[in-house]
Amino acid sequence: MRMSAGERTQASVGTSLTCSQCVSFGEERDNAKAQLDAVPNIALLASGGGQRAMVGLLGSLVELNKAGILDCILYLSGVSGSTWCMASLYKEPDWSTKLETVKDKIVERLSGPKVSWGDAYAKLKKYYHGKDIFSLTDVWAAMVVTTFVKEIDEHTLTDQWEHLSKDPFPIYTVIDKQSKQQGGGDPWIEISPNEAGYSLTGAFVGTSSFSSQFHSGSKKKHQPEMDMLYLQALCGSALADGEEICNFLWEQIHDCIKHLLHQGMFKEMRTDPITPPVEKCYQALMDLAFMNLCVLNGKDPSHLDQSLRTRLNDLGGGKHQRIFPIEKLNLADKQAAKRYMNQHTEDVCNNLSYRYSFIPDVQMWICIFKCMNDWIWGRHYNFLHNMKDEAVHSALQESETRDYEDAGLLNNSPYFSVLREERHIDLIISLDFSEGDPFMTVRDAFEMSKRLNIPFPEVNIPKEDMEKPKDFYVFKGQNAPTVIHIPLFNVVNCGEQIETWRDHYRTIKFSSYATEKITKLMEVAGKNISNNKENLKEQIQAVIG
Repeated sequence: MRMSAGERTQASVGTSLTCSQCVSFGEERDNAKAQLDAVPNIALLASGGGQRAMVGLLGSLVELNKAGILDCILYLSGVSGSTWCMASLYKEPDWSTKLETVKDKIVERLSGPKVSWGDAYAKLKKYYHGKDIFSLTDVWAAMVVTTFVKEIDEHTLTDQWEHLSKDPFPIYTVIDKQSKQQGGGDPWIEISPNEAGYSLTGAFVGTSSFSSQFHSGSKKKHQPEMDMLYLQALCGSALADGEEICNFLWEQIHDCIKHLLHQGMFKEMRTDPITPPVEKCYQALMDLAFMNLCVLNGKDPSHLDQSLRTRLNDLGGGKHQRIFPIEKLNLADKQAAKRYMNQHTEDVCNNLSYRYSFIPDVQMWICIFKCMNDWIWGRHYNFLHNMKDEAVHSALQESETRDYEDAGLLNNSPYFSVLREERHIDLIISLDFSEGDPFMTVRDAFEMSKRLNIPFPEVNIPKEDMEKPKDFYVFKGQNAPTVIHIPLFNVVNCGEQIETWRDHYRTIKFSSYATEKITKLMEVAGKNISNNKENLKEQIQAVIG
């Protein structure tokens, strides 16, 4: 039942942005529909959930393969942590034909050592110097995602296009931050090996050009295509609430600079004996990072401020440094203290930038500090800038840049990537690895679809199942795809220990899983498939009928 790569292309296209016009593929869609009607169009959705979702998806796919069902899947779409699993799988051409071998390689890598600080730092510099727009997503990719996935994958999605003939078509999903916050335009972004763009609007650009600068539909300046490490960071950056992430990033920044200083990695950066030591400049930045951590945690940073000012005075040859006074900081008012610290950070960065811009990489660190202050994530050029097209919401045409972020911040499952009309989906299999309410994703998808007039079956959950979910739910409706919903932890695979399993695999864990933890999670996720393989085949048979 597996389709060819060419048929996949026709199945996935909607309206694509090409040069200065939007081209409709009406005829191709009709041809694709005729071919697609011959087989059921099945989409497998994997929710977010950090490492839990990454490992849970892998265990589920292994069992789908054993049950002979994986071969029926046309699309595999993921959110957040599940995209980390997808990125690992699609590195291997035709991975679905040798899944046991691929699985063993992935588990061995995830159980191994993390990427070294030196390699992570080198990758961070490569991101900073390699493109026009730099944001915290680049920092998250180099310093955090590498901790979980244990590699720096510099392949691109378009590299995979040539070897997709036997695997489900992959769709990675994020959301447009401005559209989510302001309610204007289309929040759902999908990125596949051949196109990237807005799922509901139907406006797309070739994936290799997604990061490039456009004006009125024409490319003005090419930017390199995002690599797979960055894509995983773009998709999976909401592992905790904003304050926890902020804390963790300041810790990473502080520890990285400290490590580089201890390893003597700045020694080769010295210029001449007259110029101040490079180390002192980076020690000042390290103090500044730790001051931010103190303020976030309600601690007095005065001793660090004194150390920082001493370093700056030494660097300036004893000249007075005009820096925002930290003495007026009021820790009792947490939000005011954060704003005050942001101003102090900006002052220090401006001072260092003005006086010591000649020091290698100091501008990169200052840029990182400013991104932390402004909380800039996933900023890209807007390929719809100044389109002046009625099919595109005016809000999507105005700004030269857009910010993209983890789709789990809106809906933790990628329903709207497969609910595009031209995809003609008959059956959705939703693997839910979410933390908390195990039915929130499918309920939210139903409510959102209702508002948007998108066919979706009604979702009714028995009250008694809210606390003790089962392992298999089917939702059906008139002229709508059938939706199968499978919560990860449930009364069938966990018995009375659901909360114990949830506690053991919380999303907010910034350390990677050990081998035993990976194996147990793959087993419990796999049971949801092996226990329901006949139910799955029955529903597939029903949509064929």
